[in-house]
Amino acid sequence: MKFIDEARIDVIAGRGGNGSASFRREKFIPMGGPDGGDGGKGGSIWAEADRNINTLVEYRFTRMFRARHGENGRGADCYGKGGDDLTLRVPVGTVITEEESGALIADLAADGQRALVAKGGKGGLGNLHFKSSTNRAPRQTTSGEPGEELRLHMELKVLADVGLLGMPNAGKSTLIRAISAARPKVADYPFTTLHPNLGVVRVDSERSFVVADVPGLIEGAAEGAGLGHQFLRHLARTSLLLHLVDLAPFDPEVDPAHEARAIVEELRKYDDDLHAKPRWLVLNKTDLIPEEERAERIARFLKEFAWEVTPMSPVFAISAINGGGCQPLVFAIMEHLQQCRAAAEAA
Repeated sequence: MKFIDEARIDVIAGRGGNGSASFRREKFIPMGGPDGGDGGKGGSIWAEADRNINTLVEYRFTRMFRARHGENGRGADCYGKGGDDLTLRVPVGTVITEEESGALIADLAADGQRALVAKGGKGGLGNLHFKSSTNRAPRQTTSGEPGEELRLHMELKVLADVGLLGMPNAGKSTLIRAISAARPKVADYPFTTLHPNLGVVRVDSERSFVVADVPGLIEGAAEGAGLGHQFLRHLARTSLLLHLVDLAPFDPEVDPAHEARAIVEELRKYDDDLHAKPRWLVLNKTDLIPEEERAERIARFLKEFAWEVTPMSPVFAISAINGGGCQPLVFAIMEHLQQCRAAAEAA
């Protein structure tokens, strides 16, 4: 199935039914008085997060969603039936905004979470409500109100604890295969990953975290080069970013430090909040560097990249293809996430 993580739809809630102007007419009751009932309310439109849905593909092909109108009121104090509500089921992590204003309508981050996206119109009042001591035969009624009409922008932001960031062919998919049960496509050419992949990393029987692998960035992504920035939204909910760098590119003219700086710049152009997230440096493909040269190559890269190694911005040298160095990385990530969760609970 094609991965669809963005859609635009029109929603139209139901109109309320009109109130009825009716009078009681029975034998031997010549002046029974008003008995017109109210109109039913229009159906509303709700959005509900469903963990069994992975993409927004359903909303790419069906663009218009209407709820039912309320029925009109009738005589004999009969109220009109309300229109049935319509529920739009979306993946967990979907953010819904109003297209024109950009106002946030719902952020459905938990399974089963519901949000009202378009409210149905109220039903009109029947003439039963207008009787009084001076108006015994009212013919006034009110019409049902129209339901809300909105154009919505639906955007899926996957729920992950850790996001992988880097140039195409930096080894992001290989790393997620090495540390989780996910099996994304791996090949020796760039842009192998065309849509986000999620992997659950189990540290032990009671501890785990989720990693998101998104298609690689290249210099000029802000201008639409490569796949552009379209998948960076999936890193917005993460607590930690891993910046993967190919330390041993096949092309000798490729400068790993220049590519790493380009990734940081594209991140800054996309979103200041994402750029400010904790980011760790992961130097991959060290197995392709002779052992006696690795320390010197790593030191030279850190100097050229101007990366200051601190407890908040550590450096890990790994070989994702054979798992070398991956275990210390996984344990460090788990410890960092536990500290973040403890701080969030304390707050």
